[in-house]
Amino acid sequence: MDGELVVLRPLTDAELPALRPMLADPEVARLTGTQGAAPDEDRLRAWYRTRIGQDDRLDLAVFERASGACVGEAVLNDWNGPNESCSFRIALVPAAHGRGLGTEATRLICGYGFEKLGLHRISLEVYAFNPRARRAYEKAGFVAEGVLRDALLWEGEWVDAEVMSILAPEWERHRGRPSEG
Repeated sequence: MDGELVVLRPLTDAELPALRPMLADPEVARLTGTQGAAPDEDRLRAWYRTRIGQDDRLDLAVFERASGACVGEAVLNDWNGPNESCSFRIALVPAAHGRGLGTEATRLICGYGFEKLGLHRISLEVYAFNPRARRAYEKAGFVAEGVLRDALLWEGEWVDAEVMSILAPEWERHRGRPSEG
């Protein structure tokens, strides 16, 4: 999948060295609610090798078009075939934040989900302490549905998670650009 800023390709263990800063960054861990130490190199490599060929998820590496560098991952997971729905998550290396790469990657993978996979609903959860991600999701057309109260215990503090989704009819109307459509 090609965009103006990013290219999405199947995620393999070859991207692991580029993703290492993301996986080890404490702020990325906080924003995604990832608890515990990052897995060691061998476990990560083994896990990334299993990403290809999954029939209940789609794991894609996000490459910055200008530099060709791998800057993150975008994932459709928790596939629910009978309900034509799945979940979405994205994570970028710290140097990629704030440049529109995540918003474009979100639009690309959602477009693929709706237009190629025939999904009806794509949902996500975003923690209350991550307003930057919430704004990127809104720019791509996600709509707030509700709040999961005290969904994450982070360093002794409870944090809410907002549930957001985008539906196929919404996507059809604005193609991930609600302010333009």
